[in-house]
Amino acid sequence: MPSVTIRLLIADDQALVRGALAALLDLEADLTVVAEVGRGDEVVAVAKEARPDVALLDVEMPGMDGIAAAAALRKAMPGCKVLMVTTFGRPGYLRRAMAAGASGFVVKDTPARQLADAVRRIASGLRVVDPALAAETLASGESPLTPREADALRAARTGGTVADIAGQLGLSEGTVRNHLSSAIGKTGARTRAEAVRLADENGWL
Repeated sequence: MPSVTIRLLIADDQALVRGALAALLDLEADLTVVAEVGRGDEVVAVAKEARPDVALLDVEMPGMDGIAAAAALRKAMPGCKVLMVTTFGRPGYLRRAMAAGASGFVVKDTPARQLADAVRRIASGLRVVDPALAAETLASGESPLTPREADALRAARTGGTVADIAGQLGLSEGTVRNHLSSAIGKTGARTRAEAVRLADENGWL
């Protein structure tokens, strides 16, 4: 029987998934689930009470997404490691999660034994990334956006007008329209909002 038990927090907005993960991981002699939450904005408060060693966070949750929750948790409890466990294996998510301080990123269909092993490795200070996603992230290459096009999309996140964006960036409205049009073309989007979403998902912003 292992002498050290790794304490886990699981955050997922789907109760069935959360329960299944908890049940599978609790079967391991050296792992114990000490807390479960269904919202990203509940992670830090619950973690402060439960004191987990590793938090398994879903990416897409209400209240606060898992990547933002990971950053908040790492700031509040630097000793708690973060493993992102998601249905959506997108390169942009991997880049953003690692930038937020996550130690690992795996997809939900990872076999239970591999998931438990990933938790142990992260608890010991190692990094764990799904190999297929790591390869896809490398293959996706550098951003096609120029710095100014990226600035324009970032400023467009709030849904402001071209005039608003122009004022924020200190550019003319015509220049902003050109940057946004070019960014929409490069991302393959149909609208400005879709271009922002696609660029975010690819980790370009």
